[in-house]
Amino acid sequence: MTGGGGVKRGARGASIAARDSGPVLVGAADSREKFLPLTRHALIDRLTANNLWASGEAAEARRFFRYLDFWRHQTYVARLLDIEQTYEPFSPDSDLLITRKFSGDERIAMQTQLVEQVRALLVNANFTEIHASQIEIMSKGSHYGLDLNVDLSVFEEVAIFYRGLAEQTETRRNVKQLYMRKQEFKLPVFRRLCVLFKLKPFDVRVAEVMAQLKCERRKAERLVTKMRRALPPGTTSDFVYLKLFKHIPHTDLEMIFPNTTVKFRMADKLKFGVTASSGLGMGIAGAMTKLAVAATPFGIAGSVVAFGGVAARQVASFVGQRNKYMMKMAQNLYFHSMADNRGVLTLLADRAAEEDVKEELLLYSVLVKQKATIRDLDEIDGAIERYLKSTYGFDANYDIDDALKRLMDDGIVTQLPDGTLETLSPTHAAKRIDDLWDSYLDNLPDAGQHQGQEFDLGTARPQRSEIIL
Repeated sequence: MTGGGGVKRGARGASIAARDSGPVLVGAADSREKFLPLTRHALIDRLTANNLWASGEAAEARRFFRYLDFWRHQTYVARLLDIEQTYEPFSPDSDLLITRKFSGDERIAMQTQLVEQVRALLVNANFTEIHASQIEIMSKGSHYGLDLNVDLSVFEEVAIFYRGLAEQTETRRNVKQLYMRKQEFKLPVFRRLCVLFKLKPFDVRVAEVMAQLKCERRKAERLVTKMRRALPPGTTSDFVYLKLFKHIPHTDLEMIFPNTTVKFRMADKLKFGVTASSGLGMGIAGAMTKLAVAATPFGIAGSVVAFGGVAARQVASFVGQRNKYMMKMAQNLYFHSMADNRGVLTLLADRAAEEDVKEELLLYSVLVKQKATIRDLDEIDGAIERYLKSTYGFDANYDIDDALKRLMDDGIVTQLPDGTLETLSPTHAAKRIDDLWDSYLDNLPDAGQHQGQEFDLGTARPQRSEIIL
């Protein structure tokens, strides 16, 4: 290792700061993901091959890696328990008794804490945020033929994260071949897409509409009530909603929101316009002809009925096309949904632990075999990225800083005063994790009193504080 890595590290840091200074469109040249798309089991098998270690050390390395895997998952289980407690008053799916009430200030503080915890969990799981300004840009020209629209101003909290960019092959009819044949094309998709949202309280939204439209409160209340009728039953501003989807096309980002509305594409508008104009035109002409020759009231009534039939067919065609769009959207969400609300938290905690383990395995495998200093981190970072590229074929932005911090926090790696990184051998590293497990419960912090106050459930029977035999 050379000490010249310090200059390179500064340049890399400047590049990252530039990328994080504002929205970056998904798919841009400098948007490599930190996500490592391989299992930790496959990585352990590869990194503990016998030919990579001195005699007998491969088995010890594998034992340490398994210890580290269990230990890292346990740390996320502890985090998950804390997040679930914060999420309890905001969960729309809870089937538990409500035994605690919260003041307005307590709910605001807990909501802020919850959003921060979920964001941190997503970042740990190597998800990347999609800024709200990107949604409209990416959602033009839906693959499914839908023209979607979503009003983000109705949300008090909204966060969208993705992990894994991919392309899937789809087919569609070619206009150049008069729609007689289908052609293949590549559709960019998000392998995983997570969204967090919370509606604004009714009164807050009413006040915003009054300010925007310069109207009186009664009219604003009617408008907000009308807009919220489109939401699924039971959707209120009391809850924070979490959704996790798979294989969502970039152009269908707006599909994942509860207030998405379907609009007709220009092609459909033209088709309906031409069809309706010609149909109604012929209907009017036919009706006028019949009226001109009609000699009896029955003839006039027949002409009116015929004209009404033409108009009804056009309306039915319009409604039928819209229903077709809505059914397509519902089918896509049904088969692409992975988890909701509390289930999302559990899945994210597991994925975050797995990402951490993979990053730590890669870094430890380098540091334990050769002497390195803090100045060599960029060289190590580049070597790991080249290894992943040559071995597994993906180009990742390996996060060496977080991996090193976790290994140092657990005492596996120590930085000496001169910057040298001293790493425990596999045998001693396994013993270190064993010691951490032994002392874990002894040092478990007391959760103490959480926010809110217990209150009387209002049952007819007296409330007791202790169990009496």
